[in-house]
Amino acid sequence: MPKNPRVAIVGATGAVGQTILSILEERHFSLDSLRLFASARSAGNAVVFRGETLVVEDLETADIQNIDIALFSAGASVSKVFAPRFAEAGAVVIDNTSAFRNEPDIPLVVPEVNREAMFAHQGIIANPNCSTIQMLVALKPLHDAAGLKRIIVSTYQAVSGAGSRARQEMLDSTRAALDGHAFDYQKFVHPIAFNALPHIDVFLEGGWTKEEMKMVWETRKIMDLPEVGVTATCVRIPVASGHSESVYAEFDRPLSVTEAHSLWRKAPGIEVVDDPAENRYPMVTQAVGTDPVYVGRTRVDLSNPHALNFWCVSDNLRKGAALNAVQIAEELLKGPAH
Repeated sequence: MPKNPRVAIVGATGAVGQTILSILEERHFSLDSLRLFASARSAGNAVVFRGETLVVEDLETADIQNIDIALFSAGASVSKVFAPRFAEAGAVVIDNTSAFRNEPDIPLVVPEVNREAMFAHQGIIANPNCSTIQMLVALKPLHDAAGLKRIIVSTYQAVSGAGSRARQEMLDSTRAALDGHAFDYQKFVHPIAFNALPHIDVFLEGGWTKEEMKMVWETRKIMDLPEVGVTATCVRIPVASGHSESVYAEFDRPLSVTEAHSLWRKAPGIEVVDDPAENRYPMVTQAVGTDPVYVGRTRVDLSNPHALNFWCVSDNLRKGAALNAVQIAEELLKGPAH
């Protein structure tokens, strides 16, 4: 991989693609050139990056040669078709969709958790689901110290996780509800305004949603813990951005709140916000637009001294998607640890 790679963003005009673009600029990512790809509908749009105007190319017709790293955020159906093409043309694809996460030969990577896995790639690296990423960033230092046995997690996920149209639908439907008007929902099967929907993605056998099973499958793969117990309940709430999670984690030995805080403070990508006396705990209002996973409300479980309960919050468009992808690219440039 060259020190200054030729980079592409596929799905550059979407919410995650735009966030990738801003993060590349914020983090002064070293690159030789940047190309932007999207559907024919968005092709021709002008985007400014580091003071230079870039024109969005039509993914269907563009020449995809001479690209070193391709950051994909255009949807699973697009990735399934085009990610292999980019890989065959010589790029390393970092895919932010669900297209390849369960493929056994494709690394599924959170740099703070399983960095070295990315170097076994064969042209494609998968970016995990947003809710899985923030949970595992918080759990990894605790697992390293005490051995993770079981997880029970409930997520409270922002509508931006369903795309920019879902976010706009929440805003518009909230205004309609306040004005006493009916609203024709397109993105949600029930009203999202002033509501909580225990339904993200499709329902699978046994009554689990696919979002819930993603957390099971991905946790076991990323942590390399095929037998670890994981139970998830995933809920969509009327928050624009930022996912929150209530986590019960059981370990091989007891962990005190003090030890958990110490482990978290030493770990990358985590900020502890945990002072009940001062009403300090993680909230999406502090997480949006920032990079850390915020952890707090830490308690030893009342029924199991080997278990901790905590609350974690993160910006789902940043660490849950775009930032994690850019971090993978940064670590690729550094190479394997020696």
